[in-house]
Amino acid sequence: MTEIKQAIKQTIKIDFISDIACPWCAIGLGNLTTAKVRMSHRAQFEVHFRAFELNPQMPRGGQEVIEHLTQNYGMSAEQVKENQLRIREKAKEAGFEFHPEGRKWVYNTFDAHRLLFWAAEEMGREKQSMLKTELLRTYFCLAVDLDDQQNLLEAVTRAGLDPIRASQVLAGNEFAEEVRQEEQRYQMLGIHSVPSMIINDQYLVQGAQPPAVFLDIFEKLIEQAV
Repeated sequence: MTEIKQAIKQTIKIDFISDIACPWCAIGLGNLTTAKVRMSHRAQFEVHFRAFELNPQMPRGGQEVIEHLTQNYGMSAEQVKENQLRIREKAKEAGFEFHPEGRKWVYNTFDAHRLLFWAAEEMGREKQSMLKTELLRTYFCLAVDLDDQQNLLEAVTRAGLDPIRASQVLAGNEFAEEVRQEEQRYQMLGIHSVPSMIINDQYLVQGAQPPAVFLDIFEKLIEQAV
């Protein structure tokens, strides 16, 4: 009986609340992925990417990034540039090669969240995960115009999803209400910053924590299940 228990991997559920406009979300995802790989011989993971918008009121055309960050976080332009350099270094460690000149603009991400909801709804969590990674790379590594839907569709294609179906989603209002409801749900649960990860509905991890933090929680959950 003991051997049978050891052969069955525990399923660990992770609700990953984030925005593709959040660099720390990319870093957090990279660190989570590292932890998952290290624990893959003992557990399997069910990751759900949940919507959160850092700038839900951002109009089409976006805002220049230095202007945006100085206005919203009270930093000087020099502080912003120093912070961006530190973030790029952390991102590289986590597996994301951010654009060397940094992103120039901050964009509205609502359509990206609609695509992520579509991916999970019609093709499953694995495809959603692939699209999430590609959208983060589009925003931070390619640093292209997110208002240009062609850039979103190229991310869809790189993720191995159907760009024709994705263009249909973008052309209409599909999944808009579902995304808004999801955002409201996590705000009501007290999530006001990202990345935030709810693990097995028991542990809340906030910020781009190192892999060791996740490994410690995974170990505790596995021990609890024995």
